[in-house]
Amino acid sequence: MQIVFLGTAGSWPTKERSTSAVALDVDGESVLFDCGEGTQRQFFLSPMSFMRLRRIFITHFHGDHFLGLPGLVQSMSLNNRTEPLDIYGPEDAEEMAGRALKMGYYTQRYPIAIHALGPNERLQFEGYCVRTARTRHPVPSLAYRLEEDAKRGRFDGERARALGLRGRDFARLEAGETVRVGDREIRPEEVQGPPRPGRSVVYTGDTAPTEEVRALARGATVLVHEATTLSELEGDANEWGHSSARQAATIARDAEVGTLILTHFSSRYKEIGPLEAEAKAVFPASIAARDLMSHLVRQP
Repeated sequence: MQIVFLGTAGSWPTKERSTSAVALDVDGESVLFDCGEGTQRQFFLSPMSFMRLRRIFITHFHGDHFLGLPGLVQSMSLNNRTEPLDIYGPEDAEEMAGRALKMGYYTQRYPIAIHALGPNERLQFEGYCVRTARTRHPVPSLAYRLEEDAKRGRFDGERARALGLRGRDFARLEAGETVRVGDREIRPEEVQGPPRPGRSVVYTGDTAPTEEVRALARGATVLVHEATTLSELEGDANEWGHSSARQAATIARDAEVGTLILTHFSSRYKEIGPLEAEAKAVFPASIAARDLMSHLVRQP
């Protein structure tokens, strides 16, 4: 599982940063969270391809989070895409995304479905699910949690050898097959530990601190949380539905996540080192994302 930060700016692009877009590769499938203007170009600069996108999840319909949709879907058509694309968003998704997809003249060569979601929903896909939570922002807005299905327990090689298993039997058991040794059948669960939870990534979009987001992030492998300002401006940030780096780190600490990655930085900050430092003071496993940064999500 790999995260690529295509855009980390808040509100509008800067010379250093493009607007919000985070791509996630999970078991060979690509998913996009938000699609600010310029996202399709950022894909060209990244190791990922927009032609492999299967689903796009929009947190809300402020321009810096969705205005890249028209260019992206039209470029897919120009590249002769035929696979379907699903676009998800909050309650106004069908109206807002629908308008965006009608902009300009082009031929849509593949099916696109738009899905409106509410808070506390759960969508099951092959190999993973996506859950939603309401965020605190002036317009309808959702945070998302993508979580892999549970994994098989770790293979106990010592136990397997003690049962007389050798060589290719290991691979067969790891693949879920039953193996016979003499007159005994050995099932995979006899040489595996308990199932392991899948990896999980939470993406908040824009939000002031909320208990709903904290609950959604509980125990996540990675929390991608907005950090529009430093704490000295968090009063103003909260009023507009945003968080400071300190507040993002507090949520990460309280939710006991593995890693916090900050994004959505105000254009007032040319350098984001101070935001990272503020977060690290509260939650040491904090990283400030840079455009085109890639982060490998490891199995806990």
